Amino acid sequence: MEAELADFDLIVIGSGPGGYVAAIRATQLGMKVAIVERESLGGICLNWGCIPTKALLRSAEVLHLAKNAKSFGLKIDKTDFDLQAVVKRSRDVAKQLSGGVGHLMKKNKIEVIMGEASLKKGKPAPVVTVKDKDGKTKDYQAKHVMLATGARARAIPQAGLEPDGKLIWTYRDAMVPETLPKKLLVIGSGAIGIEFASFYNELGSDVTVVEAVDRILPVEDEEISAMARKQFEKQGLKFMTGAQVKSLKKNKNSVTAEISAGGKSETIEADRVILAIGIVGNVENLGLEELGAKIEKTHVVVDGFGRTGVQGLYAIGDLTGPPWLAHKASHEGVICVEGIAGANHAHPFDASNVPGCTYSHPQIASVGLTEAKAKEAGHKVKVGKFPFIGNGKAIALGASEGLVKTVFDAETGELLGAHMIGAEVTELIQGYVIAREGELTEAELMETVFPHPTLSEMMHESVLSAYGRVLHI
Repeated sequence: MEAELADFDLIVIGSGPGGYVAAIRATQLGMKVAIVERESLGGICLNWGCIPTKALLRSAEVLHLAKNAKSFGLKIDKTDFDLQAVVKRSRDVAKQLSGGVGHLMKKNKIEVIMGEASLKKGKPAPVVTVKDKDGKTKDYQAKHVMLATGARARAIPQAGLEPDGKLIWTYRDAMVPETLPKKLLVIGSGAIGIEFASFYNELGSDVTVVEAVDRILPVEDEEISAMARKQFEKQGLKFMTGAQVKSLKKNKNSVTAEISAGGKSETIEADRVILAIGIVGNVENLGLEELGAKIEKTHVVVDGFGRTGVQGLYAIGDLTGPPWLAHKASHEGVICVEGIAGANHAHPFDASNVPGCTYSHPQIASVGLTEAKAKEAGHKVKVGKFPFIGNGKAIALGASEGLVKTVFDAETGELLGAHMIGAEVTELIQGYVIAREGELTEAELMETVFPHPTLSEMMHESVLSAYGRVLHI
């Protein structure tokens, strides 16, 4: 059927944190907007990613505190957990937030079209064809079309590294376990792998993490990675770094992994395996090749405003490549929409100020360049460090293991990067993000008054440390 001309100013395909935020911003700018979603409002993040995993990790954190109640002068005779209740709480949190996105769509008068979208040539933008659950199709025309279809877990079928939902899990399967695996193998030590390793370890699983490079959390500063490994190993986690999983063989109710490390090969048997070896963009079945959109390594190539090079077609979020983070997708969506609207303050997206967070125990957070990357880029650096053991609030919380590290350009005072490990650092990192976005130097950070007693005081002390002025160590 022929589409009516310009049913909408903007159609967004995908309702994750990139898509729905972009849709809302577009309505604020006076556009008539529709959003297409094939599964659940809120996308992977709200339903099967960021939010429900944090609910699981919160249960693990409470369990950890209960186990250590004696150190706080409290008596808890027995600590135990109900796995199905833990999972149910996580799913309920996801359901609540997905419903909240539905409310936001109604509030902002955004039309929600449920179904699977594909594209075909059209003007002034590609025509969007939506197939509903009954298989019926309908065409929609907009002045602009934005892809926010996200990504999914990477698999390597040739080596048997392919999820089956039973023995070999993706993050999605790992969120809804029917029983607790006694032995768990996690392949990949990025944020997703480490978070699940931390969760299952706290609940009592015997967890081994395999990482292909020579250290865990490879995108983090080396000093932070080393400290993280030391703390995780204290908790009972096992790591194999510089290791390759050559194959996975499924048995009746277990998996045998062949792992190569240091020129030697060994086998590990586990009840379940979690694949956390990266993600691939959801670019299939959209009609992108016919439209002429450029795709590299499963990701759509865009400029700093989300433009694909195809008239009227834009892409944002995980679909466009790393960093694969919800807050990056949201920000990209806003910049893209403001560019479409011709907003005067629109500027190209800059990934260098996007913070990364890992919600394990302990937490890890960072922004900007690591010390090694700063030196590789030719900077002469000043490095500041402050340990949690020197902070009164950390000691009072019973969380005195951790570190705040800052990296400055020795000549200009520019904050090149900040790296943290310890309690609540995922809540602290935004201070350094603001400093980088505002182009603050060490002078402004030193003059800033931080409240006492707080964990944030360590951020101040780390800056002072870089310039030989640290006060409390």
